[in-house]
Amino acid sequence: MATRILFTGDSITDASRTDQVKAMEEMFTRMGERLKMDERAERTNTALGTGYPLLVAAQLGAEEPGKYEILNRGIAGNRIVDLDARVKVDLINLKPDVLSILVGVNDIAHEPTLHNGVDEVKFERVYDYMLAEILKALPNLKLIMVEPYVLKGKGTEEFWDIFNEGTALRREAVRRLAKKYGAPLLPAQKLFSDAAAATSVTDWTMDGVHPTPAGHWMLAQEWLKIFRTL
Repeated sequence: MATRILFTGDSITDASRTDQVKAMEEMFTRMGERLKMDERAERTNTALGTGYPLLVAAQLGAEEPGKYEILNRGIAGNRIVDLDARVKVDLINLKPDVLSILVGVNDIAHEPTLHNGVDEVKFERVYDYMLAEILKALPNLKLIMVEPYVLKGKGTEEFWDIFNEGTALRREAVRRLAKKYGAPLLPAQKLFSDAAAATSVTDWTMDGVHPTPAGHWMLAQEWLKIFRTL
C-alpha cells in the first residue's frame, strides 16, 4: 500500500487546486456522469494544484514510482479556524501517513479590511486543539509543520507592520507547537528572506506571500529534505 502524504493549508498550498477540482466537476456534469460523492472525491484526488505539493509529487513519483500517494487539501483564504472546521472530512477521514500543514497568513490578512482575522492567542489555541484531535485519531501520523512567512511585496506593503508583526507572532506559535508535538519544522521565513536578500522579493514571491514557480520549487526542495529524515 502506498504511503499517503497529505498537504493542507491556505492558497500557498492550494495553488489553484480548488480551481482544478471545480473544472473537473463541471466536466463530469457536462459528460452526464452521475457520480456519488466518494466517486467524485476519488476522481478529483489527482488535482494537486501548480505549487510545491505538485513538485513534491513529481520528485517522489520519479524516484520511487508507486510508493507514494499525494493528496492536497489546501484551500485559498483559509485561516486556522477554517482548517479546524474541516479537520474531520479533509484530514482525519483521509487517514494520511504523513501530514504537512502551512497556515497563518490569512489569520492576519483578513483583519485590516475584512475585520475577520484570528488573533495570535486564538490561533495557537485552535491549532493546538486541532493537532491534538488529529494525533488522537491518527497516533502513528508523521507530521511536518511549515511556519508562516511574509515578505514586503505589493500584496503586503500597505499593511506591512501588521503583516510583519502578526506573522512573527504566529510563527513563534507554530514553533512552540512543533516542539510540543515533536514535529519537524520547515523554517519558511528564513528560506524566503535569505533568497530574497540574495536577489529580489519578486524572484520568489508574486506579492510578498504567494510563491513564484521558483519559490514553490525552493519550498518543495526544503520540504523534501525534511521528509527524508522522517
